[in-house]
Amino acid sequence: MLKHLDQRVGVFIDTQNMYYSARYLFGRRVNFGHIVEDAVAGRKLIRAMAYVVKTKTADETPFFEALKKLGIELREKELMEYLSGQKKADWDVGLAIDVVRMLDMLDVVVLVTGDGDFVPLIDFAKSRGRIVEVMAFRETTSSKLVESTDEYTNMSDNKRRFLIGPARRPSGEGAPRGGEILEEKSEDEVVEDEETGGFFMTQPTKDQEENRGRRLEF
Repeated sequence: MLKHLDQRVGVFIDTQNMYYSARYLFGRRVNFGHIVEDAVAGRKLIRAMAYVVKTKTADETPFFEALKKLGIELREKELMEYLSGQKKADWDVGLAIDVVRMLDMLDVVVLVTGDGDFVPLIDFAKSRGRIVEVMAFRETTSSKLVESTDEYTNMSDNKRRFLIGPARRPSGEGAPRGGEILEEKSEDEVVEDEETGGFFMTQPTKDQEENRGRRLEF
C-alpha cells in the first residue's frame, strides 16, 4: 500500500502481547523503538501509545521509563489480584476506546498486536475510511487479524530489526494468543541498548527467580 508523508499516524502497542510473543518464540527482547519507527515510516506521528500493567512491587518502573525515553506514551493499569491467586490485566477495551476516540485526528491506525480480538476494531476503523496496519510476529498473530488489516508486517521476517538482547531458550509451544493465560517468567531488569536505541530485559537475580510461577491473564 502506498504511504504518503502527510498521512497522520497513530501507533497503539499491545505491550504484553509483544513482550511475551518475543520471549516465548525466540527467547529475545523487543526493540520497541524500531517498531515505532517502522510503523510511522516517515509519516506524521500524532501519538504512539503503549498499554502496560503496573504491579505492587513497581519492578517494572525502569521498563516504563525506557519506553518513555523512546517517545512512547504510556497507558497504565493496575494488576488485578483475586483471592484464588489468579492475576489479570486486560487492556483490549481501553486500547479500542482510545483508537475510536482518536479516529478524527488520524489517517492511519497502526496496531502492534497479534490478538484477534481487535478484528471488530479494525472493521470499524476501516468503515470510517481509515487505513489500518498491523505489526506483530506471525506465529502468534490471528489469521483473521491478518486478513482484516490493510497491511500486515510480519516482524518475524526481520528479527535483527525488531529483536535485541542475547537469546534465551524460547518456550515455543507456549506462545501467547489473545485470551490465553500466560506465565510470567521473571521480574527482569530493563537495560538500554545504546547501539539500537531500544532496550531489553536482563537475566533475573536469585531473589527474582523466586517470583516465578505467578500467572497473568491477558
